[in-house]
Parts: sequence; structure tokens; C-alpha cells
Amino acid sequence: MFRSSAPALLVAALVTGPALAQPTGKPVYEGAGGDPRISVSQPESTSQASGGYVRSIEPSLGPFGDPLGLRPVLKEKGIEYSLTYIAETLGNAFGGIRQGAIVQDRLNLRLNLDLQKLAGWDGATVHANAYFIHGTGLSRYYVGNLLTTSVIEALPSSRLYVLWLDQQLFDGKLGLRIGQQAADTEFFVSQTATLFVNATFGWPAITGLDLPSGGPAYPLAAPAIRAKYVPGNGFSLQAGLYDGDPAGANRPGDDPEAQRLDRTGTNFRTRDPALIVAEATYAFNTEDGAKGLPGDITLGGWQHFGRFDSLRFDNTGLPLADPNSTGIGRPLRGNAGIYAVYDQTLFRETGKDDEGLGFFVRAAWSPTRSSLISAYVDTGLAYKGLFPGRDNDTIGISLAHARISDDARRSDTDAIVFSGMPMPRRRAETVIEATYQAVVVPGFTLQPDVQLILHPGGGIANPRDPQGGRLRNAGVFGLRATVQY
Repeated sequence: MFRSSAPALLVAALVTGPALAQPTGKPVYEGAGGDPRISVSQPESTSQASGGYVRSIEPSLGPFGDPLGLRPVLKEKGIEYSLTYIAETLGNAFGGIRQGAIVQDRLNLRLNLDLQKLAGWDGATVHANAYFIHGTGLSRYYVGNLLTTSVIEALPSSRLYVLWLDQQLFDGKLGLRIGQQAADTEFFVSQTATLFVNATFGWPAITGLDLPSGGPAYPLAAPAIRAKYVPGNGFSLQAGLYDGDPAGANRPGDDPEAQRLDRTGTNFRTRDPALIVAEATYAFNTEDGAKGLPGDITLGGWQHFGRFDSLRFDNTGLPLADPNSTGIGRPLRGNAGIYAVYDQTLFRETGKDDEGLGFFVRAAWSPTRSSLISAYVDTGLAYKGLFPGRDNDTIGISLAHARISDDARRSDTDAIVFSGMPMPRRRAETVIEATYQAVVVPGFTLQPDVQLILHPGGGIANPRDPQGGRLRNAGVFGLRATVQY
């Protein structure tokens, strides 16, 4: 592990993302995750790292949009930048740990450097991305749930997110990427799901809770090498080799809070056991004049080669709940899982290519005994342009369900047996979300959001209840504002 100066990197490498906000009022038809756009209901703005399909508020600002006229000059030279600011208020109206509301915000700075224009390096691009995060997390302090209520929730910090070099080869059929990367920008992505506020509709809870430090995903990335091959006919293959512990939270004796271990995003760990993520995607009906509606199917999986602590037994074979236990989990080797994604346009407005109804479903299974979540599924519908005169607005409803693994549940049973006290046994957590994203002007959206969280924490005891009762189902209400420049 090595560290470098965060301020220097944050200034020198403002930000990146494969899709930057455009200075024109015309939408950019690019799919989240860097894939062909197959969802007509992909929203105007999204807080998810996979991004895509964005417009800038610059034209609406008139002479104040680019007072010095630098953006077109820089773009001509191969330098593009964008900013996205998200501010939201969320409140827990009932259930969870306690009632209350929070305000949080995040500024995202991106920079793209076209090395062909800058240095004559054909097919090469440099990307950087930095976050400035403020506020208090609703899930952490009020709800106590596993499926975090907002994708921007994180500890306050100023941090580098990604910084990588991409090289396109063979007329763009093969892309090689090296540097600090995040898996949630390209893997396990549903384009329709980018509408939703809850974090699990971006990087799903099964990977975020089973992998060390939450895996290479917001707000932490890791050094990696990624290869993507697009042979044509709708097929694409990609695989990434990541350092398997972005912050070091899986090491014995360290502070378990990953975000505090890597406060600036500049730890650049390279000596931890590896994480491999790979997937294959088939996108259909994406060509001009296709008779059917576009969609895609993705199959993928992950394998982590590190050591994990048993959720039930200590290093001598005794249950962790046994008073004679050492309290040190039995070391287990590896963590693995498989997943599938189906994204489908169900209906397209006549004469439109960016209005209609989209559907998604994602499912994952992790059979390894180190996994807190053994099975996961989410699904949802989103409609763009449902109401007359509101062609760019998007409305959606979604559901996600995460099942607690057998070993974790048996550990709860052990605790009941050895303590002789009644207490809850975890089973699963479910979230249902309904949201509406209204475009005020291109590049500026308002998004009211409602979430119902069933069995927060999988059904854990309420730490504020002296009787040890379960956390009650929680109701979250919120409003998000997003500005893209």
C-alpha cells in the first residue's frame, strides 16, 4: 500500500466519466455502463456511477453559461469537463431506529482528456472523477437498513474516485483500461434502474455487503485492469481484475469503517488478494430500423481470492455466540457469486426513440459461506414521457429483496440458545420505491421519492428498544435536486 497527496491529485485530476454533460439542449443517446442505449426510460439525470445520457444546464444560463467561452475552445483541444451537483433531503417518517430528517449533497467533478488531440496518441483517453460529499446519512443514523436509502450517502469527505487511462484497439472492438477504477460504473448495470434513488439499484447490496470495503464501488475505487471486447452483432465481453480490498477494512485489527481508512481515495492498494468480475452481454434490436423493441441480457459473476471470517464459528470451531469462544472468526477462503440482468423496452411512443416504458430485473446468488447476503433480486418499471407536455420526465416503481445467508441466521439462533434470551432472527430486507423525476430545464431536475423499507437490517433488534423488539418497517420521504453543467 502506498499513499500520495490527495489535494494535489484532486486539483490535477478534477474528474471523469465516460459520458459528460453536453452544452447543447439535445440529449446524448448513450447507455449507462458504456453500453448501447437500449432503455427508452433512462432518466435525464442519475446519481449512479454508471451515468450516461446527460444534458447541461449551460444553454439555459445564457451569457453566464460560459462567460469566457472556454468550453468549446478546450473541447477542440481535447479537454472536456463537467460538474454534477446533487442536493437532497430525506426523512424517516416512521419505523427504523428513530424518526428524523437529513440534508446531504455531493459535487461531482469530471475531466476527459482526448490524447489523440492533445498528444497524437491514437485511441487513448484519460478520465478522472472526484467527489465532494457533505451531510448525514439517513440509513446510518435513522433507519438502520442494509439497502442504503440514497446512492449518494457516504461519510463527509473530499475524495478522488477514479483515475484511469483507456486505450481503444482494433477499430474500437477492444478496450483496455488501467488505473483506479470502480466496478459499479460498468458491471451489474441496468440502464432503466438508473432512475432510482436507493443505492441498491446501482451497486446491488449482495456485492456491497459481501465484498471487503463494499467492493470497488462508490465511494471507493481500487487499482484495476479492465478489458472489454465488442465483436459486433450486439455481443460484448468484459472482465476486470481489481485489488480486492479498496480501503483495507478486511484486515484484522484495522478500523472496520472503510471510508475512514481511505479518507481521500488515494490509498491505491495493490497487494491485497484479487477480485475478478466478468460478464457477457447480448443487446438486441439496437440497430436503426429494427422491428422489435431494444433490450439486453447480461450474465456475469465475481470471485474474490482473499480470506474472510466465518459468520458463525470461531477459529477453534466453537460458535461465536458461545461464552468460551475466542471471538475470532474461522478463516474462510474466497467469496464468489453469479448474476443476471435483463433490461427491456416494453413500449415506445410512436415516432420517439427516448420515450416509453422500460422494465428491468436483476438476480444474484452467492453460495460461499462468508456471504452475509446469499440471494438478491430487484425489479422495476420506468416510463419516460408519460404525461402530455412532460416528455422528458420519468416516473418509476421498483422493488429489491436481499436474503440473509443461512450461516448468519444460524449465528442468530446460536445467540438465542447461549444467552437464553429471546431476540430477533434475521431473514431478509426488502425495499419498495416510487419516484418521479421532473425536468425543470435541460440539465436541472427535481425528484420526489418515497421508499418503504420492510424488515430493516434484515429484522435486527432495535438498539433503542429495551425489550429487544425488531426494527419496525420504515417509511422514507425525500426530494432531490440535480444540476448538470
